[in-house]
This record gives sequence, C-alpha cells and structure tokens, in this order.
Amino acid sequence: MKFGCTFTEYLQEEREWLMDENCAHIKYDRLKNVLKSCQNCKDSSSHDHQHHQSCNCQSCPVCDQKFFSELMKEASDIAGYFSSRVQHLLNLHIAKGLQRYVLCLRQCFKNDMGALDQEGRILIEYISMNAIAMRKILKKYDKVHSSMNGENFKSKMHAEHIELLHSPWLIELGAFYLNTSGQDGCELDGIRGHFACDFNVTNAVMTLTLPDSVKLEYDLTCAICLDFVFNPYALGCGHIFCKSCACSAASVMTFQGLKAATPESKCPICREGRVYSKSVRMLELNLLMKRRCNDYWRERLARERAVALKQSKEYWNLQSTYAVGLL
Repeated sequence: MKFGCTFTEYLQEEREWLMDENCAHIKYDRLKNVLKSCQNCKDSSSHDHQHHQSCNCQSCPVCDQKFFSELMKEASDIAGYFSSRVQHLLNLHIAKGLQRYVLCLRQCFKNDMGALDQEGRILIEYISMNAIAMRKILKKYDKVHSSMNGENFKSKMHAEHIELLHSPWLIELGAFYLNTSGQDGCELDGIRGHFACDFNVTNAVMTLTLPDSVKLEYDLTCAICLDFVFNPYALGCGHIFCKSCACSAASVMTFQGLKAATPESKCPICREGRVYSKSVRMLELNLLMKRRCNDYWRERLARERAVALKQSKEYWNLQSTYAVGLL
C-alpha cells in the first residue's frame, strides 16, 4: 500500500482517538497535488523546450508560494500540539500533593494508568506518522524539481527549533514508558505500527525505534560535565544539560534556576541566545536516571545540595551586607 493511502487511513483513525479540534497534521494529499500540478507544468514545458529537463528549483511559482510556507505552519502546529498533549499526560503521571491524592482515589474506580499508556502510544504514533509524511513530501519535492530545497527546508526547521522527532517531549515519552515498564527496554504495538524504546546505561543512550524503520538515538550525556545528565533541563534550542551545569554556564546560582538567566545567556553547544527562558525540566528522564543509576543519582544529589546550600549562603550574606551598607 502506498504511503498516501496509509496516511489517509491513519487520519481517519486519528479523528476517533484524538477528538481534538486543535489537532494539526501534514496535509499530505493537498501538498502532493501541488507537486503534481508543478509536474504537469514541467512536462508541458519540456514538451515545448526539450533542453529543459526540470523546472527552475530557485524560482517555482507553482510551489514556492503554497508549499513551504504552509508546510512550515503545519509543522509548527504539530510540534506545539504534541508538546502540549505530552505535558498534560506527564503532569498526570508525576502528580504531587492533592492532585496525586485525587488521581490515586480515581484509580480505585478506573484504570487511569492504562488510559495514560494508551494516550502515550497515540501521541508517539501521531508525531511519527506526521514526521514520515513530511520526510516523504520533501523528498518528492526535490525529485520533481531536481533540487535540494527540501533538504534545505529541514535545516531551516532545525534553525527555528521546529522539531518533530528530536523534540525533548519525545524523549520524555520514551522515559515514561521505560519508567512504567521497569525495564531497560519496552515494545509497544500502536494502531499502525510497532515501537520500541531501549536505555543503554553504559553508554547513556536512549534509542527509539519507530515505524518506517526510523531509529533515533538520544545521547543523555551532559556536554558540560561529560557525565549522565542529572536533574536534566532542555533549553529552548533542544539541547539537554544538568540543571547545575546549565546554571553555571549562564552565570546564575543553582537555587535561582535557569529562568533567572539573562537574555544574553547562550546555549553552551549551539551558542544561541534567549533559550534559558524557554527551558523545560525533564521529570520523567530524571526519574529514569534515579531508578536505573540510583547510586550515582544519590551521590550527585548530595553533591548538588551541598553546592546549592553554599551558593545560597554566600548570596544572602552578600545581600545582607549590601543592605546594611545602605542603612
């Protein structure tokens, strides 16, 4: 079965599962029709001008006005919808206080864990199918135009941090399934494919295997301390660091948090600014590290607490000295 038919069937099933008016997806058939109309123009042009083998990839009036701008918007909407749904799911899983009590009470009457597991599978399939659709339509674009504009568009998406398969939230979903399974690997059967997630403690690597032979490897080593990420945070650019390491790179104290960083603070890897204000704490990944590397996690926790306490004392001593000096 061709991917277009497979994707159409998936969208019909998706409506039954997600039931959300904000759910965005790649309009694969419509974009494919845009490329077909361009192909027709190319064929008629080549019939009149035999020396022209393909349409001008730098200036295609049929595609350029409709194709990339709409595809960028669709990808942005998909990434936003996916992140918001995953955040909601994980907030239910790692609930605290009164919310946790209410959820425990509800589990006496219904299988909430089963519902969370099912929603996670649906979301993994949602992001996977749309990522595959985008990859195939961009490949088709380059084939029609004999260009590299499709590949260049991927680079533009990466520069604007519109990530589908390299989103920190997909890593969080993988950690969620590893935490619920209690093993270093788990396999899931989705609506339209098979998924697998593995965690290699020795190499600090999480591997996600998605439909259409898509294999993703996420390095869980902090680029600053060169050790397992501890209390990990993902910056707005998508790079993951230990909280203390990221705070140190931004010249803020650990107890102040990443949000205290100035807009001029840059990511230690890509050197992009204004990424600390959009940082996200990766609770599921931290829980995974706590359970699988408990001795290391406890050692780092004691060390980080001692450093944070020392920084806090120095900070408030400085503040009190400054206040007394003003009196």
